[in-house]
Amino acid sequence: MAPAAAALLAGGIGAMALGLLTVLAEASVPIRDGLRFYAPVGPLSGKTTVAVIVWLASWAILRAVWNKKEVDFGKAATAAFILLALGLIGTFPPFFLLFAGG
Repeated sequence: MAPAAAALLAGGIGAMALGLLTVLAEASVPIRDGLRFYAPVGPLSGKTTVAVIVWLASWAILRAVWNKKEVDFGKAATAAFILLALGLIGTFPPFFLLFAGG
């Protein structure tokens, strides 16, 4: 059950990373500019690239740490869904535009 819990929680961590990066890019010009990995796409290219890297890294780390261990799948799933919800909130314009001005 540990590999499934690691994958699920990593998905929540990746979603939270995307939401957080969206808010930070709206709030800070230096962060927004730093996330412009590909000019025609703008900061979206950096937000998604960094979020995918965070997702993959967290999955690898959790999988290694939880290898052959008993993991409470219910707690991992609850944490994953909370992180997913927070990440989704961070990507909604009515929310991230509250931080605009950077």
